[in-house]
Amino acid sequence: MMKRSAGILPYRRSSNGLQVLLVHPGGPFWQSRDLGAWSIAKGEYGEGELPEAAARREFQEETGWEPNGALLNLGELRQRKSKLITAFALEGDFDTATLRSNMFEMEWPRRSGRMQSFPEVDRCAWLDRDLARAKLLAGQRPFIDRLVTSV
Repeated sequence: MMKRSAGILPYRRSSNGLQVLLVHPGGPFWQSRDLGAWSIAKGEYGEGELPEAAARREFQEETGWEPNGALLNLGELRQRKSKLITAFALEGDFDTATLRSNMFEMEWPRRSGRMQSFPEVDRCAWLDRDLARAKLLAGQRPFIDRLVTSV
């Protein structure tokens, strides 16, 4: 069965043009990765949950911010390993200094028997379109193009 995930790509207009808010995944695997490692705030959802509801829930869990307002549907993208992502855009201006992500636990270091907690998202940033494309996971880059043609 194909895994499904939904998320929100916030955007704002600045004197330098359109900017998008991306999140950097937390945990030891992503700690030193930058280019091609960032993502939209998203998460998996199951049967019976609507993608928009899942996107709002996951955005709030990963950032601590309530995504109020109308969402613009940016469509779906199929990722490697048969995952389908639905993304929505939301115009807003979130203060990156107030990021508050949920936590997850994993054994770290591997095979140590010790469980450690890490934030699901360790940082976020407002980025212009070109820098966002460079930092975003390759499979999610078309969402930026769709946003640009829609707003």
